[in-house]
Amino acid sequence: MAPRAWRNLVAGRVWCTPGIALAVCAGVVVASQQPAAAETIEAALARAYQNNPQLNAQRAIVRQTDEGVPQALSGYRPTIAGNATVGRQYTDTKETFPPTLPQLPGGLSLSDRGLTTPHSVGVTGSQTLLNGEQTANKVRAAESQVSAARETLRVMEQSVLLSAATVYMDMSRDSANLGVQQNNVRVLEHTLTDTRNRFAAGQVTPTDVAQSEAQLAAGQAVLHAAESTLMTTRANYRRIIGVEPDNLVPASSVDRLAPATLNAAIAVGIVQNPAVTAALYGVDVAQLQVKIAEGALWPTLTGQYSLQQQLFPNITTPKLFTNTVMLNLSVPIYQGGAEYSAIRLNKEALAQDWLNVDQVRDQTRANVVQAWGQLEAAKAQVEAAIRQNEASERALTGVRNEAIAGQRTTLDVLNAEQALVNARISLITAQHDRVVASYALLSAVGRLSAQMLSLPVPAYDPMVHYQQVRDSWIGMRTPSGE
Repeated sequence: MAPRAWRNLVAGRVWCTPGIALAVCAGVVVASQQPAAAETIEAALARAYQNNPQLNAQRAIVRQTDEGVPQALSGYRPTIAGNATVGRQYTDTKETFPPTLPQLPGGLSLSDRGLTTPHSVGVTGSQTLLNGEQTANKVRAAESQVSAARETLRVMEQSVLLSAATVYMDMSRDSANLGVQQNNVRVLEHTLTDTRNRFAAGQVTPTDVAQSEAQLAAGQAVLHAAESTLMTTRANYRRIIGVEPDNLVPASSVDRLAPATLNAAIAVGIVQNPAVTAALYGVDVAQLQVKIAEGALWPTLTGQYSLQQQLFPNITTPKLFTNTVMLNLSVPIYQGGAEYSAIRLNKEALAQDWLNVDQVRDQTRANVVQAWGQLEAAKAQVEAAIRQNEASERALTGVRNEAIAGQRTTLDVLNAEQALVNARISLITAQHDRVVASYALLSAVGRLSAQMLSLPVPAYDPMVHYQQVRDSWIGMRTPSGE
């Protein structure tokens, strides 16, 4: 193998040797006559990173989760409420006082009746002073939920980027396969024409012509299937990337960004994979939920301040003003046992989350091993497919020469041509699988990101929105202006 070809193979690039037919190269990558507006895999991934609706929806979920922190922080802040009342009131009262003076032997009787309009205005403020640290634990839990949501966003980013890389390579593979099948049909048409000419010259039998016609019909059927497959892949490309595919250029594998050994990849994966870190943040939330539930057993101390101005609260009082400061202490003694059940429930949920962490780690390890094995197999398949192509081309040339000399039949030529087509498709598939497997490995270890791939796109920073809303006391407008 030529040194340059070997370097390209090691780098994971789609490439062609002189011995492989030009149809393969033209199908896999349209590189020799690329216009200036060619689409690279990095540009395609950048488009998906910015515009994929599934990814943007997950970012919106993170922004929603951010609002849990200011909601939890509201427990530290006072609550203030204004009140006002107005009404109509008819009063008819009679009061009798016992005789206390000699000059009033029958006692004293007073009566009042009349219609009044009582009305009042006031304001009341309250502040929780002690509640068993429930507020503090709710804030910590909300912050952990935000961190878990960010890790889930990383999971979605990796999934979208992997899907984008896969559909990019699918498009290259299916375009290449279509090119091979088109070239195969042209070759079979030429073979059929040549066979018919030889039949007219009495060199072959009608059977040879029938065999050529059958092989051409089979090739045309496969061509139509390849066209249908490419149409489906094109639609998927538009769905994931957001634009129609056009002039895709060669793509390189990214296994250079992954750990060098399988053991190192496993070690990195069970630590850096966002699915694992999201599960660990879930454990933090569960631990804090236990503490929040335990806080219901502690006393609650609340301060309250009230101002109230009343006019004509009753027929004999034209004005009443009150200014009240109070401390309210509530000590739970027994509340039916619901609080104890809530504590036990949250402890069971905590144990479940720990088991979930173990499950996610095991799944991550399996994914890393699988991706590593697929990448190694794809590398070997590319090398084998290259040798298969070179040997199939030599075999076809020899069979054709022997057929001209009368030492081979038309069927031998057709079989050799089909063997070369199969070899070309095997090479295309192996090159596709190698690049996709390298992205899958990077995703399994948790390194498939816009920053790691150096994509030409600004990285989405969830911290920006979080800082904008965390300490917001009032306001209904979102930072985006809606």
